[in-house]
Amino acid sequence: MRDPTGPYRRTKKSIRNSIVSLSLQLLSILTGFFSRRIFIDYLGTEIVGLNTTAASILNFLNLAELGIGTAIAVTLYRPLAEKDNQSIREIVALQGRMYRIIASLVLAGSLVVMGFFPQIFGKSELPLWYPYATFSVFLYGSLLNYFFTFSKNVLYADQQNYKIVSRSRLLGILKLVLQALAVRFLGNGYIWWLVLEAVFATLTTFWVIRIVHQEYPFLKEPVTRPDLLRKKYPDVLRKVKYLSFHKLGYFAMNQLSPLIIYAFSTLTTVALYGNYMLLTVNLLNLLTALYTGMDAGVGNMVAEGDKKLILKVFRELFTSRFFLVGTCCICLWLLTDSFITAWLGSDYLLGRTTLALIIASFFITNTRTTVDTYLTAYGMFQDIWAPILEGILNVGFSVLLGKIYGLNGILTGVLIAQVAIGFIWKPIFLFSKGLHTPLIFYVRMYGKHLAFLLISFAAMILLSSRTGLGEAASIWAFLWQGTFLLAATVAVFGGLLLLFEQSMRGFLKRVRSAMMN
Repeated sequence: MRDPTGPYRRTKKSIRNSIVSLSLQLLSILTGFFSRRIFIDYLGTEIVGLNTTAASILNFLNLAELGIGTAIAVTLYRPLAEKDNQSIREIVALQGRMYRIIASLVLAGSLVVMGFFPQIFGKSELPLWYPYATFSVFLYGSLLNYFFTFSKNVLYADQQNYKIVSRSRLLGILKLVLQALAVRFLGNGYIWWLVLEAVFATLTTFWVIRIVHQEYPFLKEPVTRPDLLRKKYPDVLRKVKYLSFHKLGYFAMNQLSPLIIYAFSTLTTVALYGNYMLLTVNLLNLLTALYTGMDAGVGNMVAEGDKKLILKVFRELFTSRFFLVGTCCICLWLLTDSFITAWLGSDYLLGRTTLALIIASFFITNTRTTVDTYLTAYGMFQDIWAPILEGILNVGFSVLLGKIYGLNGILTGVLIAQVAIGFIWKPIFLFSKGLHTPLIFYVRMYGKHLAFLLISFAAMILLSSRTGLGEAASIWAFLWQGTFLLAATVAVFGGLLLLFEQSMRGFLKRVRSAMMN
């Protein structure tokens, strides 16, 4: 029999996760902007661009992970709900065995790639030891995850991830502050930056291991016959087989752009693009912080099988997320130029067409997230052709258009792939094979929300042009104008959704009820 309080308990856990994540994410964002300004001023755009490029290369090698972490998290939902400690311990042990193999492959691939660094970074004016040292430190942090901190997946699947987010994010904030101070006041600032990067990766690893073992002490117990775990849990390997293609597609869509940009330009252009991406990535992280606890809650709800509740929660999550994403897009269009100017200077602006493409990509990526959450909850990873096609479209159009139009061409290639797969195919797949609901339900819902967004967008552009808001020359003027435009956008867009969308009212009611219980 289904527990009638289940939805509210899930929502309450989600709210707790969201509050902790959001608070720390806001502090992390402020620290990130402060530290990046110091890095650019004292290290230069070449080194900042080098960091972005080195991270993208390592992310390519981390494709060897094949989506094992996601497959394990999905597999853990049921044994966690049933408090089956033996199965939990065995599934985590299976992940550990698989991750040790992956770590060996990543290390071997890294050694091969580093042999080509003289060619890859040949047009950079930086000494060659810079890319070697930077990549090695990033690799060290990645290997720590494979060997030691993989068990944190249990906390995520059990909606207890707020216990790990708080400590690890505080360590991350402290790391950024110390790195900024080292770069600003110490000689050989970049060497100190690298040392602190490695030290805090180690400290974070110790914290994660300690928290996981405190919450789940049975994970420390040895597993009998670990060599038989693959046969006992064949569903994990099946999901990994499907997820490996999705992992490849995700890399092609989200991590390859800096490498393609570097191929057609310089590390400086990568750094300028990175400044804009810092804005959108931080907004994405805020949204993730708000919804990260809800993803596992959806997985638990789907496992219970109440179709009416599943569809109701889908609409509520979609509406709430569409509201936040739409608000972000309006503010990005109106405020980004003045923010970049006040933060770094007008020399770091990329142009309005580039900004429009970045915002469009941000919009498509984040309005599809509710669909992606449900696909993961259902374990629907079998459309392996989709990420392959998405990656091919992205790389093909990015390279083709990048040769002709430069950065804007590359971003257009990304957008074409996102629309074809994320915007069109993924909803079709979910509604036909997962929710078993006519697609017209989603089309009408999306169209209605989009109409409200366009009305709000037009109203805010009119308000900005009439009042001169969005043209701040200082950071304090930006903060005042940004706060006013944000409040106005929330009032107009949120007001339309509250008046005409039951799902918006239902979401707020669910949150309020969970907080009061």
